[in-house]
Amino acid sequence: MKIEDAGLPGLKLLTPKRIDDGRGFFSETYRRDALAEHGIDLSFVQDNHSLSLAAGVVRGLHFQAPPHAQAKLVRVVRGGILDVVVDIRRGSRTYGRHVAIELSTDNWQQLLVPVGFAHGFCTLSKQTEVIYKVTDHYSAQDDRGLLWNDPALGIAWPVAADKAVLSDRDRKHPVLADLVSPFDYDAGTAA
Repeated sequence: MKIEDAGLPGLKLLTPKRIDDGRGFFSETYRRDALAEHGIDLSFVQDNHSLSLAAGVVRGLHFQAPPHAQAKLVRVVRGGILDVVVDIRRGSRTYGRHVAIELSTDNWQQLLVPVGFAHGFCTLSKQTEVIYKVTDHYSAQDDRGLLWNDPALGIAWPVAADKAVLSDRDRKHPVLADLVSPFDYDAGTAA
């Protein structure tokens, strides 16, 4: 498995090896020891699976506050997404900056999103399925968000705001300037 830095401290892009043959393919999509070799020691406790029927579905930008904050390992099993991560750790030199990476079944890449980042994606094709592992269980009282199209973030989404398919909840998140982030940057523990 290839593991690379992905533009923000702690954010990693993983590319599992894929072995193709006449039957299809085989791939180890997660190996704890491979991550540990790169100094990543996470315990995943829950897998989530989403299906988006249309292109232009936006989910996010989401995060869970402590004590149930979550790191995520995101991958696409059908279709493609523009995966977006925003640093919301107060005191971080990259606070408010984002990274946008295309994940698809074609490129077979995964994104490791650490605690302290808001995460979301936009589907690039119909019938897109995304699976992601998380390091803490879902907690409704700690579920938070950041407005997906806040102009201050400067995210180049592949869908216009009036064409995006969103939940009511995702339309009402605060902009970055109004966000009360529950995360502080700790240079001693940041990857």
